[in-house]
Amino acid sequence: SALGAPTARERGFIAAAAALYRDPESAPGAARLQAYADTMARLYRDFPRDVEVAIYHALALVATAPRTDTTFAQQRRAVAILDPLFARHPDHPGLAHYVIHATDSPRMARFGLRAARRYAEIAPAVPHAQHMPSHIFVRLGLWDETIAANRRSYRAGAEYAEAAGLAGGTADGLHALDYAVYAYLQRGQDSAARAAVALGRRIKPTGSRALTTAYNGTAMAARVPLERGDWAEAAEFPAPPDSAPPITARLARFTRAIGSARSGRVEAARPEVEALDRLATSLDARGEPYWARIARIKRDAAAAWVQLAAGDTARALELAHQAAETEEVTDKHQVTPGELLPARELEGDLLLAVGRPAEAREAYRATLAREPGRARSLFGAARAAELAGDRATAARGYREFLELMEKADTGGARPELALARAFGRPTGSR
Repeated sequence: SALGAPTARERGFIAAAAALYRDPESAPGAARLQAYADTMARLYRDFPRDVEVAIYHALALVATAPRTDTTFAQQRRAVAILDPLFARHPDHPGLAHYVIHATDSPRMARFGLRAARRYAEIAPAVPHAQHMPSHIFVRLGLWDETIAANRRSYRAGAEYAEAAGLAGGTADGLHALDYAVYAYLQRGQDSAARAAVALGRRIKPTGSRALTTAYNGTAMAARVPLERGDWAEAAEFPAPPDSAPPITARLARFTRAIGSARSGRVEAARPEVEALDRLATSLDARGEPYWARIARIKRDAAAAWVQLAAGDTARALELAHQAAETEEVTDKHQVTPGELLPARELEGDLLLAVGRPAEAREAYRATLAREPGRARSLFGAARAAELAGDRATAARGYREFLELMEKADTGGARPELALARAFGRPTGSR
C-alpha cells in the first residue's frame, strides 16, 4: 500500500513479494515460498488470461513441488499452463526456461524437448540459456546434444567473464563443465572428460553461487573414476577439507567409500561410511532434509559394499536395495546432471557380484528406465543377460552399448569394450 499501486494486479504482485520476504529471521524459507505460491495462485485465479501472472504462478508450482512426489502433479499443472503460452510466444525466454524446469524429471522430459531446442536460439550469448537445454537432453540420454550445449555455454561464459574482468571465471562455467563431463563419460570419451575436469580446476569464481561452485567442481572430478569403474583411483580421491560444506563433502566421502570397498580396502571404507552418516545428521540439523536424505542414500549404497567385503551378503543386499528404493522416489537436484552412480545401478552391480544375474538385469533395466543411455547400465544389463544364459538379449544389449561407445577413446579403452566386442566370436578368436 505504501507504493500506491493503482491496480489490483499490481497489488497482487506486491502481496506475493511481501509473502516471500516477510519475517526472514523467523519464518523458514520453505514456508515463505509456499506463502508466495499461495498468493500467486489467488492472483492467477483473478487474472487467468494475464501472461506474466500465469508464468509466475506456474513457476511457483514448480518451485514448491515436493521432491518426493514421483507423480509430478504440480509440474504437470505448470506445463498445462506454460505450453500453450509458449506456443503463442515462442521467443519468450522466460517461458522456454520455465518449461524446461517444469519438465526436468524422468517422466516429463519428453514434453520439454521443443523448448530445450528452442531456448538456445532465443539467447545465443547467454551462458545459462545455452546450458539449460541440457537439463532435458540428459534426462533423455541425448549425450551429443548435452556436450554441444555445454560447450557453447562454457564459451559464452568465458567471453562474458573476460568482458566483465572476472579473472576467476564464473560458476556457470563449472556447472556447464560438470554436465559435459557426465555426457562425455557416457560416450566413453574419457580423455575429453579429464580435460574438462582440468579446465574446471582453473575456474575460481567469486560471488554467491557457493553450491554450484563447490558441488560441480567436486562432482565432475569424482565422476571420472566412478563411471570408469576405476575403484582404486576412486579410493584415492582427495578427502574433503574441514571447511567443505556437508552437501559437497558427501561427494568425496562417497567416492572414497565406494572406491575403497570395491578395491579390497574395506578398513579404509568404514570411516568414510561413518563420515557420510555424520554428514546426514549435520544436514538435518542445518534444516536441509533433502540433502540429508541424499547423504543417507549414499551411505547405504556404500555400506552395502562394505558388508559384502565383510562376508555379510544378506545385509549387503538389504542395504543396496534400501538405497535404490529411496533414491527412486527422490528426484535429483537441478545442480547436478545425475547422482554419482545411481543406487539402483549399484544394486545391479552387487547382484551380479553375488551370482544373481537375472535380478541384476532387472536392476539395470530399472536404472535405464529412469536414466536412459547410461553406459554402465547398458553394459551391465547385457552382461547380466549373458550370465543368465539369455544370449539373444545379451547380443542386442552389447550392440547397443557398442553403438553408444562408437566415439570412445581407443587408447586406454575401458575393459567393458573388449568384453562386448568379444561376445559371439568363436573362442579361439578372442
